[in-house]
Amino acid sequence: MRGLVLGLVLCALRVGPAGGTELTFELPDSHRQCFHQELGRGLKFTLDYQVITGGHYDVDCYVEDPNGRTIYKETKKQYDSFPHRAEVEGVYTFCFSNEFSTFSHKTIYFDFQVGDEPPILPDMSNRVTALTQMESACVTIHEALNTVIDSQTHYRLREAQDRSRAEDLNGRVSYWSVGETLILFVVSIGQVMLLKSFFTEKRPGSGGAGT
Repeated sequence: MRGLVLGLVLCALRVGPAGGTELTFELPDSHRQCFHQELGRGLKFTLDYQVITGGHYDVDCYVEDPNGRTIYKETKKQYDSFPHRAEVEGVYTFCFSNEFSTFSHKTIYFDFQVGDEPPILPDMSNRVTALTQMESACVTIHEALNTVIDSQTHYRLREAQDRSRAEDLNGRVSYWSVGETLILFVVSIGQVMLLKSFFTEKRPGSGGAGT
């Protein structure tokens, strides 16, 4: 079947308490690409994606559980986030489709995070006593670093998207400049030929009767 899924197994073994995958890939026009991940029951996962380049920066996306039931489906989205907790154990499938486009290639970034983040400090969730000043500082620094990582990812995507738009605009301006140059050249030659015809002396035809 045309546009059949090109599968990529993100992880062959069962995912542990926390893990994730980031990937940027090119999706040709009239194609679909799917990824598969085995998850245990009760595991939380989050799918974040964004179209970086191509067309109107939109893509279709859907997620299916091991039973083939669609648990998420969006059409022509530029970006989105889908958090979910696995209700059944098995292989989950999430796909990106560019089948609605006939000539625009897309570059897509996605971040697939699985599981809850482990606590920074041992037995942090079961502690009764308050955190010490050093422990509080560690937690604050950890949260600040996570914010920095998210911000860096966001700005990298924005930079790639803006660069693509700038290169596309530069190409259009270059083509327009070449077209204007050719038109100017043709108009200049036409004006020269027209002015030359005004000042060209026309000789009378030679045809008189001899005496």
